Amino acid sequence: MKIGFIGLGIMGRPMAKNLIKAGHELVVTDLNKEAVADLVSCGAKAVENGAAVAAECDQAITMVPNSPQVWTVVTGRGGILESAKAGFTLIDMSSIDPVESKKIGAALAEKGCDMLDAPVSGGEPKAIDGTLSVMVGGKKETFDKYLPVLDAMAGSVTYVGDLGAGNIAKLANQIVVACNIAAVAEALTFSKKVGADPELVYQAIRGGLAGSTVMDAKAPMMMSGNYKPGFRIELHIKDLTNALNAAHAVNSPVPLTGEVMEMFQSLKAYGCEKDDHSALAKYYQRLADTSIVK
Repeated sequence: MKIGFIGLGIMGRPMAKNLIKAGHELVVTDLNKEAVADLVSCGAKAVENGAAVAAECDQAITMVPNSPQVWTVVTGRGGILESAKAGFTLIDMSSIDPVESKKIGAALAEKGCDMLDAPVSGGEPKAIDGTLSVMVGGKKETFDKYLPVLDAMAGSVTYVGDLGAGNIAKLANQIVVACNIAAVAEALTFSKKVGADPELVYQAIRGGLAGSTVMDAKAPMMMSGNYKPGFRIELHIKDLTNALNAAHAVNSPVPLTGEVMEMFQSLKAYGCEKDDHSALAKYYQRLADTSIVK
């Protein structure tokens, strides 16, 4: 299948490479020319913008930071709608506000185009090895058509419901992940402060009810002081902002989300917004004057 791919960042670049490995023909564009050149070296064709992508492809994937960027890619100058023909399908794999997903879908529908919102979870390591978790909203028949495409980038692909439901699921995911990382950092800092080895405590509890994928991914990073981003704090702030906005719009209290958001904002104030979200350990280090780094 000939597929457009717009957005070759930390996540998008390896996702696009996995589509090429699966035998798909890719037409790509991004502001980062080095990333574009990397994909071209793998066999992709480079074009100038979204309009050029839509002129060559009947379907395209977007993987950009937030709602405004998706709007620009779709409706802005040089955007998809400048050249998309009726029947074109956009698979937006960005993590954005579900309300905005529905609005973008409506703009596409006016031109006879379709849309899936299909945000992902798993970070850079799972994007590289093609085992992302994908949550999809949109028409079921459209989902069924593009399931093989999504499978080429994922370990699990789940249909959640109508357009916007994918991003609702992603925001729920980000709430759980944020609170889990904070709990791990708090527990390991507590362990060190009261005189136990955080590494041994981690080994003791990881096989029990407290164990989680988040703990296994992030606790070792915290204890080694390795905050190279798999998922940057600034991106998690973006996701929690969308979660808070969506929750407030329907009067759904999210007190834990608000608390972790303030932790992230504190780290941003200290210049840590480019760090991996496991750097929540730094927040507790300042709070308790105790480091869990080995």
